[in-house]
Amino acid sequence: MSTIEKVKEEILLDELVEINNEIVLYNDDVNTFDHVIDTLIKVCNHTAEQAEQCSIIVHYKGKCTVKTGHFDELKPQCTQLLEAGLSAEII
Repeated sequence: MSTIEKVKEEILLDELVEINNEIVLYNDDVNTFDHVIDTLIKVCNHTAEQAEQCSIIVHYKGKCTVKTGHFDELKPQCTQLLEAGLSAEII
C-alpha cells in the first residue's frame, strides 16, 4: 500500500470515529410517554413513530440511543433534552 493510500485510509478512519457519539436517553419515573415523545420530535427531529419506539425502549430497557453524530452537533440537542427534564448524556 502506498503512502497516499495509507493517509487516505487514516483520514477515512478518523472521520468514522468522529461520528460515533451518541445521545443516550435514560428511563425515569417522572416524565410521561407523551412528554418524552413530544420532546424527541422537537429536539431530535424524530418522526412520531421513531419517538414512540424510543420511549418504549427506554421504558422497558432503561435506556436508548436516540441520536448519533458529531459531538458538536449533539451537544445542543442533549442540552435541550436535559432542559426539558429528561435524563440524557452523550457517550
